[in-house]
Amino acid sequence: MIRKSNRKNIDRAKAIDYYKVALNFYEGAIVAKEFEYWNAAGVLIVHSAIAFADALSIKFGGVKSQGEDHFQILTLLKEILDDSQVNKKALNHLEKIISHKNSVSYSGDIYEERDFENMWKHFVRFKGWAENFLTP
Repeated sequence: MIRKSNRKNIDRAKAIDYYKVALNFYEGAIVAKEFEYWNAAGVLIVHSAIAFADALSIKFGGVKSQGEDHFQILTLLKEILDDSQVNKKALNHLEKIISHKNSVSYSGDIYEERDFENMWKHFVRFKGWAENFLTP
């Protein structure tokens, strides 16, 4: 039996709010980047990517991933979106971003510019893909 992701129903109109939150985190990451606050910028990238993903799942599925495991949003989006190569690549970028969450936030690891730039590369690609679906 295939287990569905843990989710809750959300009014699809809320997708725009999550999109705005994603942009807010993104803009915060740019400011942190300018001051070379690499961990702060990385945390903001992770949260921006998650908010973009939530906006997509709400817009297309009327649902949002629920729980502490942020990787569940990947399962949810795979259930909602078609199985195209473009979508697979975008979700791969999201997975790489989320994989940094614990190390950039909680582990005490000091992120340097190169660490941030690696995350940023995946984020820019994921954000561009997501915005194709989310921009009004």
